[in-house]
Amino acid sequence: MAHRKVEEEIERLSLLREAGAASAAPVLRKALADRVNLVAAKAARLAAEMQIRDLVPDLLRAFDRLMENAAERDPQCWGKNAVANALKDLDHRESAAFVRGMRHVQMEPVWGGRQDTAQTLRGICLLALPTCTDLGRTEILRFLVDALADPEQVVRVEAVRALAQMEGDESALVLRLKAHAGDKEASVVGQVFDALLTIERDQALPFVGAFLGSANEEVRQEAALALGSSRLPGAVELLERAWTASARDPQFREALERALSASRQPRAIGFLLDLLKKGRARDAPAALEALAIHRHSPEIRRQVQDAVSALGPPVREQFERLFATEEPRA
Repeated sequence: MAHRKVEEEIERLSLLREAGAASAAPVLRKALADRVNLVAAKAARLAAEMQIRDLVPDLLRAFDRLMENAAERDPQCWGKNAVANALKDLDHRESAAFVRGMRHVQMEPVWGGRQDTAQTLRGICLLALPTCTDLGRTEILRFLVDALADPEQVVRVEAVRALAQMEGDESALVLRLKAHAGDKEASVVGQVFDALLTIERDQALPFVGAFLGSANEEVRQEAALALGSSRLPGAVELLERAWTASARDPQFREALERALSASRQPRAIGFLLDLLKKGRARDAPAALEALAIHRHSPEIRRQVQDAVSALGPPVREQFERLFATEEPRA
């Protein structure tokens, strides 16, 4: 199919949104069997968007077909990614396709060598495993633990997210071990912190808080941002303590201020406002930058404006840039 005809076919499929599920299903069924992976991918996305569960058998057949001679039939895994996502979104609870997908490695030529293009597919399939009803909990956990050692960062991140979905003490213990073991990518450890705080809530605060003293600067920042994002009241005290102890680390202090602001806790907002009013001049710009995420809150906006009114022109100008670009929401 010529390149232009592929685009036309995809556009034609897009029009099915207005046709309704009953009329769209036969057309999408045919498109899922198309030899062009982009056409099959579009059909899979529409099947999920329109919630046409009758197409699950066709999606499974498409997945199997795209797995054969995978690099030639489905370069970049566009089709398999769309089908796996569709199966997940349509609440398909049988594991066979997802297990096959999470094991798939697809090496394709790139400039200077070869690259695995199936990393996104493995991540999609890992996230689907916790909902599969034909696998036992222990079996799913084995798959997820193995995936924590995948060479690709995105797969390790999705394995952590899937462990968070599993919840329970086993998941928390595995995640604690992973945090101690570390990862070559700090963002993976940050995802571990997020998952632990989701599973254990307050119980995880001392554990994650200990990493605020890590020798690794990126890990310190990931711990701070995870604590702030948790919005747990107990996280604020840990972040304040770390801020006090980090006088010689201005970059980390900025991360702590962002984390405090992200917590949206009144105590944290008060801490940042005090920095504006009473802190050192060099702390004010970072505190103001952190508070800017609340620019749509009339109350916080007013408090920040009061705090900067007594400060010098540079800070007042920064306030105008950060807070005056949009009207506050009522």
